[in-house]
Amino acid sequence: MNPAYTQLNHPLRIPLAAEIHSRPSLRLRAPEAVTHLAVYSKSEAHLGADNLLVQQEILASFCKYFGVACPAGNAKYFFHDFGRFRLKWECHTEFATFTFVENENGEDVAGHGVAQAFSRVPIKHLPLQWLAELQGKIMVAAHVVLIQSEDDLEAGYAPVRELFEGNVLVGSSVLERGEVWTDFLIHADGFSRFVVKDRSFLDQQAGRIVQRLLEIETYRMMALLGLPNAQKAAPVLTSIEDELVKLTAALTMSGDAAAESEHANGFDETDTEQVLLRQIIDLAARTERLSTENSYRFSASKAYFTLVQSRIDELRERRIEGTPTIEEFMDRRLAPAMNTCEAIMRRQVTLADRIAHTNDLLRTRVGIVQEQQNRRILQSMNARAAQQLRLQQAVEGLSVAAISYYVAGLFNYAGKAVKAIGIQINPDLVTGLLIPVIAAAVWLGLRRMHRGLDH
Repeated sequence: MNPAYTQLNHPLRIPLAAEIHSRPSLRLRAPEAVTHLAVYSKSEAHLGADNLLVQQEILASFCKYFGVACPAGNAKYFFHDFGRFRLKWECHTEFATFTFVENENGEDVAGHGVAQAFSRVPIKHLPLQWLAELQGKIMVAAHVVLIQSEDDLEAGYAPVRELFEGNVLVGSSVLERGEVWTDFLIHADGFSRFVVKDRSFLDQQAGRIVQRLLEIETYRMMALLGLPNAQKAAPVLTSIEDELVKLTAALTMSGDAAAESEHANGFDETDTEQVLLRQIIDLAARTERLSTENSYRFSASKAYFTLVQSRIDELRERRIEGTPTIEEFMDRRLAPAMNTCEAIMRRQVTLADRIAHTNDLLRTRVGIVQEQQNRRILQSMNARAAQQLRLQQAVEGLSVAAISYYVAGLFNYAGKAVKAIGIQINPDLVTGLLIPVIAAAVWLGLRRMHRGLDH
């Protein structure tokens, strides 16, 4: 390619184009033996940590035992042939998968017959110390044997049944070219078991079938992670619902009591409403906390369940007489658990809406009570203003008398001054005659001043 053309590419074109080719299925040809581990490393210690970094550390620890360089950067896929086995590693959002394929002569896988098929799985090649480091992190551990089989169904049923220790089997014919058998149980060695019979698989079909089975098992377990959260949340939701019922009843009783004592004491009503409001805020906080803790887990479980159903559809199962198919098993066993998670999620949403509705009603009542209190306060202020007006009017008469007294005194002094300069008048007589005039003038002046202020 001309180097000049590379400059035309968007920076994400190459990685996005490579993304759809980054997780190819293993190339398998019967007979084969596979060991599959799904590592879920999330814990309180890793809360908020990058899952990719944690999983890369686990992979690096494994590669270190064999002197192999692990992938660098943000690689989410790794494949390597370690000689005695091959490893396919994939990192997902919450977990990583380690798929080991036996590299010994394929005939050894079934060399001792179908009954000994799981004795040649590649788990024996893995370092025990590395496995010990995975304590508490293994979410899925499964063995898969892929065997060539051309016998009829009835003849091949008994040996397969021995592999599963007599448990009830789940099986079907897939892609019209093979069979899958399992019991979805964890056996004494700590692994679940799958048997895939290759009757006439085409190129890469065997690898895709094995990968789909392992994905069904992995996504099934990851989907079930939401069930403990649902079981734990159910009694908490019931408790909150019971408290909400009691609070609603108390709200109704307080409303009736408030109506009866509306004219008695409005301040007691507000205190009661505030107590109820604090209680409902506490219920809302508890519900929101529960929803926050569970929303991601429930959404993830729903997504994983969708993937399980999608992978089952890709198997294109056909019933083997007398044996339930994988789809039937999941509908009977996994679907109820997912329905429980879905029901708890709906209960959380419904409860939050009920609490919000009750909160709105309570706040409306508090607002009405406060308006009634404000009205009473305004009425009390109006009454006090009227009292002050009457008091002012009463004091106003005294003010007229006082002002008239002082003005009359001034006239009396003026009359004495006039008499002192030789004009014959009686100051006391003149003052007495002027008192009504002075009082009338003072009263008129005050009234005029009040009218001016009012205007």
